[in-house]
Amino acid sequence: MLKGIIPAVVLPMDSKFQPDLDEYSRYLKWVKSAGVSGVAVNVDTGEGPTLTPEERITVISSAKKVLRDDSTLVAGILGSSTDSAVKCAREAKQAGASAGLVFPNSAFFGYPLDPEMPVEYHSRISSEADLKIILFQLQPALGGVEFSPKTLMELAKLPGTIAIKEALFDAKKFVDTLRLFRDNAPNVSFLTGNDNFIFESFVLGCDGALIGFGTPATRDLVKMFDLVQDGNVSEAQEIRERVQPLADAVYGAPVRNYRARTKYALSAMGVISEKSIFMRPPLMAISETEKREVKDALRKAELL
Repeated sequence: MLKGIIPAVVLPMDSKFQPDLDEYSRYLKWVKSAGVSGVAVNVDTGEGPTLTPEERITVISSAKKVLRDDSTLVAGILGSSTDSAVKCAREAKQAGASAGLVFPNSAFFGYPLDPEMPVEYHSRISSEADLKIILFQLQPALGGVEFSPKTLMELAKLPGTIAIKEALFDAKKFVDTLRLFRDNAPNVSFLTGNDNFIFESFVLGCDGALIGFGTPATRDLVKMFDLVQDGNVSEAQEIRERVQPLADAVYGAPVRNYRARTKYALSAMGVISEKSIFMRPPLMAISETEKREVKDALRKAELL
């Protein structure tokens, strides 16, 4: 089972919007040193949907060289069709991925959604690529899909399913889905992706977090999770009071800007170079006002 903090990492890019792999390796070493249980690459935080298939392979291979076999390497799996998603998964495994976070296909958008389509999609990805998969329930505001309980249980029964990332950003739905899995699929790891109530999701009993805010506040999240596991909730809450305002600043409206805000935060902390925080279009840099807000939150979180 997956457990602990799995940061969804950014991908440093230069002024020509090309991946800066030297900076990426240096950054990943910093992430790894914080005691994480894994790293997720080619996902939304890492601008995975904007990368070419060849770039995704290179990103995974570069991450594998840093992580080796010490940590779980999760790769984002996406495709315009089932066949292209299977190809993406095969290439991810060959490049060194331990598991795949399966992004919803655009065919899933709209309701009602019959379970047959997403079940076959996930089943073929896992079986034909021989890759363990992580389900992904993501808020529609970020281009995701909210699956019905019936669909989730069908997906949880697939032999290759090892975890779910629940990221609807809704505490009530989080609790309902957690109970559903605990009662019916206890062997599937339950990972929070809810950057707006991280501490609370730890207390509610998730197995860990696959989360964009796993960077920049990596060490704080690792410590907060460990404290909750040890029953020291009050000390964990002290960390929450310090770092949650930063998460709120990074994931504020418009939420799509969180990637650029995260890169800026990491550069302000000195983790990545200011020359490597460019965003591949159509994503754009953040405003000076947003930069000031992020920097103020970093100071309050004691991360500068």
